[in-house]
This record gives sequence, structure tokens and C-alpha cells, in this order.
Amino acid sequence: MTAAPRLSIGRLALFAALGLLALFYLTPLYVMVSTSLKSMEELRQGSLLSIPSAPELGAWAKAWSSACTGTDCNGLKPFFMNSVAMVVPAVIISTALGAINGYVLTKWRFRGSELVFALMLFGVFMPMQVVLLPMSQVLGQLGLANSLAGLVLVHVLAGLPSTTLFFRNYYAGLPDELVKAAMLDGAGFWQIFWRIVLPLSGPILVVTLIWQFTAIWNDFLYGVVFSGADAKPITVGLNNLANTSSSVKEYNVDMAAALIAAAPTLLVYVLAGKYFVRGLTAGAVKG
Repeated sequence: MTAAPRLSIGRLALFAALGLLALFYLTPLYVMVSTSLKSMEELRQGSLLSIPSAPELGAWAKAWSSACTGTDCNGLKPFFMNSVAMVVPAVIISTALGAINGYVLTKWRFRGSELVFALMLFGVFMPMQVVLLPMSQVLGQLGLANSLAGLVLVHVLAGLPSTTLFFRNYYAGLPDELVKAAMLDGAGFWQIFWRIVLPLSGPILVVTLIWQFTAIWNDFLYGVVFSGADAKPITVGLNNLANTSSSVKEYNVDMAAALIAAAPTLLVYVLAGKYFVRGLTAGAVKG
């Protein structure tokens, strides 16, 4: 049996520093949660850091179903459902296309494939503001302006360079002999992809799904520019709720609304964060 490592002064100092940094980082989250569980009367009398004396969920219920977001007073529920309806297909489609692109660019190379990859890689570093005007024109020509389908298309196109980069770099580490052996056995393009390459893609699939989900769910710019009255995502709804003027500013409702908007991404990282890190170390960002 190996002896447990001794707690030296340096190690204790490191743990203390990490603990202080974690406390500093988590303090805003604590303030949001505690504020959302307080009544307005308690907020007026107490401090931001005080523990709720009588926790209640009234602010959460109002933020979800009856808070005003401009002239509409139906809470964040419609915006939340819009985000779900947008995120699920956008994440699946962009991840699937990225996997196919990475597979082609590593195992079925063609003349000019490196140029194609370089052009797609350029999209990773392109500012989002650059594509607003041409994208709005394209959506108008396709009849998808101000719709959830248009937002899905925008996020698929915006995420394609990143998903392609992830899968291309991951598949570059898979032995070419696997594909060549399958071809000798008579397997075709799709058979090799479904039966050999995709089963080996678990780590990078998790990375890409989490990456895309977080990016699309938290996006505000595309949501506010390309969405119509009935297709606004949760980030736009949260902004409208926070900026809606009233006689009394209900900070507990604002905090509850912010936590509702952040809950899906927090849940994803809590449940799958370790798989995200494993996927990165398995080759998601290697060159």
C-alpha cells in the first residue's frame, strides 16, 4: 500500500487559494439563487448575502408564467419552448454534418480538400456581425425570415465550421488502415462511416453536442436579429423581461428568470462535464 501524500505548507496554501477562488466565483450564483427565493419585503430589509428566512418560489412561478416581457405578460415559458424547438434540430443537424465533413476531409480526401477545409476554418474566426446582412437577405429569399426554421438554419451554418474542425481533427487520429481494410472487404462510404468510424466517435460527439448546445442556447445576437414576434428564444425573452419598466423593480423575479434561462446549460455541464473534458483530451482540439 502506498502512503497518502503529506499535506505540506505549499499544498495547504494551494488548497486555500483554490477554495477562495471557488468562493469568489460562486458568490454571484449564490446571490442569484438566494435573491430568487426571497420576497420583495425581505429584499428591502435584508442584504444581498443574507440567507432567505422563508424561502418561496413565487418569483420563479411569476418569471415562468406571468412576468411581463414588454407588452406580453406570459412569462418566459413561450421563449423557453422556442429555444428548445430551435436548439434540438440545430444541434443534431450541425453535429451530423460536421461528422460527415470531418470523415470526408480525413478518410476520403479529394483534390482541393485542404483548401475546402481552410475556407471552412475561416468561418470559425469570422465575426458574427459580418454575416447579419447577407444572412437576412438569404432568409428572406428562402421565405424563412422571422421564423424558428430560419433560426435553425442560421445556427447550423454558423456552427458548421466548428463542428467540422472538431471531427476533422479527431478523425485524423484514427488509423487509415481501418478504412482501407473495410474497403478491401467491400464496404462502401456509408457502411464504413456507420459501422466503423461513428462507433469510435463517442468522445468527440459529446464534446460537439455540448459545445453546440451551449453556443446556440446562449446566443442573443442571432435571436434578436432573425426572430419574429412568435419565434424569439429565451435570451431575447430574458432581455425583454429585465428591461421592462414597471412601478416596482422585482429583482427576485429577474434573478429567477436568469436562472431559468441558464438552467439547461448548467444541467448539461453538471451531468456531462467530465465527458466534455475527456473528449477534449481525446483529440477534439489537437492540430
